[in-house]
Amino acid sequence: MDPNILDVEAVRHAVLRPAGQWAAVDVAPTVTSTNLALVERARAAAADGAGLEAPAALAAEHQTAGIGRAGREWRTPPHAALTVSALLRPRVPDSALGWLPLISGLAVVRVLRAVGVPAALKWPNDVLLPADEEVAGFGPWRKVAGVLAQVVPVAGGGVVVGVGLNVTQTAQELPVPTATSLALAGADEAACDRTALLVGLLRELAAVVERWSADDGDAEAPGPGGVPSLADEYAAACATLGATVRVELAGGAGAVEGTAERLAADGALVVVRADGSVRIVAAGDVHHVRRA
Repeated sequence: MDPNILDVEAVRHAVLRPAGQWAAVDVAPTVTSTNLALVERARAAAADGAGLEAPAALAAEHQTAGIGRAGREWRTPPHAALTVSALLRPRVPDSALGWLPLISGLAVVRVLRAVGVPAALKWPNDVLLPADEEVAGFGPWRKVAGVLAQVVPVAGGGVVVGVGLNVTQTAQELPVPTATSLALAGADEAACDRTALLVGLLRELAAVVERWSADDGDAEAPGPGGVPSLADEYAAACATLGATVRVELAGGAGAVEGTAERLAADGALVVVRADGSVRIVAAGDVHHVRRA
């Protein structure tokens, strides 16, 4: 089989119940957006009265109009990226849902580090790789993946989490100079295996969500045997913390500049300004002004 094509049967064998934790995994040849397609599937299933069993995943060989944060469009060439969305129904209070995109990004970092790729996080939902040259807003990093969470707008609909990971794109195929791909960053052929990456991601995503749910949405709860909390694991992998940042607030509500000191209990970013005042940011675009 062409290694550039997702082997859906291999993925299903690895992650579907009873051996794994997933109820369904599908791969579409082409979609505009895996998030929109899966949200629509969940809506249609709810309208039929049956509902769509979760967790369920939809990946695509070619995504023509993916959606990023703030409605930004994200396009990828066929077979060059890993684009996948997951329908999740975590057993957590609504007040804890801000952690879902963060721990989903953590799942991506786990997968990449497991194949020797030194990934890091940029709050709230970008995955970064180190770069030789600095670029405005990212410092010595480039974005290799992003996460977007969308609530399914029906009763009991759940949340769809989409992940877009640049795998083999060339520099000419990337939309902005702040982006990179695994191949551009020097990852070897094994690390760029999209089928293996999808299996790893679905396993890690299920693991972090299951642990988070077991802790009633408390990301700060320590694991057994001294295992760090999800919040501590995220913080240790986050290049934003300790850096001087400029945060453009959601909805055009201005900007905040200061040191990204820590995460709040709900996953918000705690920024300490130069005058010592503190601003807690729940959503916004972070620009790294100076590295940690």
